[in-house]
Amino acid sequence: MADDRSPGVLGPTTIATIAQEVGVSSATVSKVLNGRSDVAAGTRARVEASLERNRYRRRARRASGEGQIDLVFHEFGSEWALEIIRGVEAVAAATGLNVVLSQLDGAHRPPQSWVEALIARRPLGVLLVMCNLTDQQRQQLQRQAIPVVVVDTDSASSASVPTVGSNNWNGGLLATRHLLELGHRRVAIISGPPDVLCARARTAGFRCAHEELGVPVDPDLVRSGNFHLDAGYAHGIELLSRADRPTAIFAGSDLQAMGVLRAARQLGLDVPGDLSVVGYDNLPVSAWIGPALTTVNQPLRDMAGTATRMLLDLTRGVALPTSRIDLVAELVVRESTAPPPS
Repeated sequence: MADDRSPGVLGPTTIATIAQEVGVSSATVSKVLNGRSDVAAGTRARVEASLERNRYRRRARRASGEGQIDLVFHEFGSEWALEIIRGVEAVAAATGLNVVLSQLDGAHRPPQSWVEALIARRPLGVLLVMCNLTDQQRQQLQRQAIPVVVVDTDSASSASVPTVGSNNWNGGLLATRHLLELGHRRVAIISGPPDVLCARARTAGFRCAHEELGVPVDPDLVRSGNFHLDAGYAHGIELLSRADRPTAIFAGSDLQAMGVLRAARQLGLDVPGDLSVVGYDNLPVSAWIGPALTTVNQPLRDMAGTATRMLLDLTRGVALPTSRIDLVAELVVRESTAPPPS
């Protein structure tokens, strides 16, 4: 049933060929190919090594998943995720494809049971958002001719995984430079989780903007949130209750910025008269809240649409000219920023 020829092997590489080389049954090789978990770890490793060595690839074969792509989030439920969904749907609908949504309850790596279920359904391809596969999982899907593209705001995926992201470091730089150029000298940041690379990149841009203008960063004003409303509110209350409170906050996401705005209102502070706030993402709602939010535009719909087009090219056997595309992040100035109070 196989496809590629192993170097130095006269016939096509088949499941039987792999089974004979490793010294296991063809059924065991088939279980490994289909992502089944009921294979001993040592046996699985030997079969995987033989499959890779012989460059085994199963012929494309479609069943229940024909005409659909899987869109997998680490979690969803916010306007941020909806922007990604809209970008994917716009491209998929134009080609008559269905989109199947799922999420990993906050995990950044899918469990093996997810891989088994995916292989059983055999979609045309998979889009992963803020999550990625292990090398073994990626090889399993590759052997099943199921391509994967990542919509990844981390900007640091493996070169072997086609990825679309945006320049988070530059976004953090632009947001902070704007506040410093307005005259703020006590600028706080509420970034995302420290183990998420896009959060670290935005924080690095924040620090670089300070270095540019020779303004020291107060370590007490550097906070890690979770990109959601609750973190913006909790850190906002704490930061703005200080005697030496900041005059500006780069909130790291629009949702965290909204949490900061609520904290400021609760403490009787005027935005932007007493406090300037900058968000990140440019969600549609950011232009409609009061005051309208200054934010960094991360082109989520364009990122999702670009990733979907890359995935469709892969399903057609078209080679991609590049495995990594980073779209530009731009500052959008609205009503939530102004010079600091005198």
